[in-house]
Amino acid sequence: MGVTVLLPYQIPEGKTGAQAIDYLTKRLLALGAIHTGQFLVDCETYISTPQHGPAKTVHVLHDSEYPASTFSILDNGAGKQIPLVADNLFDLLMLKMTTVYTSKKQTKIESKGARFEYGDFLIKLGSVTMQENFKGILIEIEYRPCVVLSFCWEMIRETLQGFLGMPIAKEYPAYFSQQIMNPMGQQQIHPKQNDLYEPIDTINQYLECFTNYRKQNVLPVASNVGVGAGAGGVAVTTQNAAAGMQGGNQRMRM
Repeated sequence: MGVTVLLPYQIPEGKTGAQAIDYLTKRLLALGAIHTGQFLVDCETYISTPQHGPAKTVHVLHDSEYPASTFSILDNGAGKQIPLVADNLFDLLMLKMTTVYTSKKQTKIESKGARFEYGDFLIKLGSVTMQENFKGILIEIEYRPCVVLSFCWEMIRETLQGFLGMPIAKEYPAYFSQQIMNPMGQQQIHPKQNDLYEPIDTINQYLECFTNYRKQNVLPVASNVGVGAGAGGVAVTTQNAAAGMQGGNQRMRM
């Protein structure tokens, strides 16, 4: 396991999700990436029943990279999130707690698709669906030899530029500069780019993106080429990106 960055991908105007995935897949294969199977990340949300006090939310997530684990994030309703990593018996526990927590089946969401290995990088192209409705595309990129983002962000950024054929902002993705509550009850910025990266960080990025997709009524469409802020990462557009493919190929040679 290394450092992972998750990128919400804005689909070019006039293109479908399937066409965008096909375009990205062809770019990766042309650059020498190797298709190594499929992946799946899913999220189901449970809400506490009213008779048990203030509303609390439990998000239960699974990642095919960690088949023996179940990830849970409890939102206490006061802005604090408590992460938990357990084995798969946790899913059975949630089924036993139906009198306390009710599943919001209509908001179950997942990202699934192909995974590729490219040198020291693992790249995943995820199609996000909720109730079989397509919501968008997430790109997951992991640099496996490193566990601190500040040490390898430039390498990740350069790889993304070569892959996508466009500039990527130098600033760290939003997830790695979070606001936290200090012991004095004050909000402050916590620079996570200097922390040791853990699997729960990947899960937190997925939860942020899934939450944003759930709030969307329509699929975002890119109007031009650029890089913008996105939950858990950087939103990227690819209209006319093919024009930069040659330059990207040169940057990606290792």
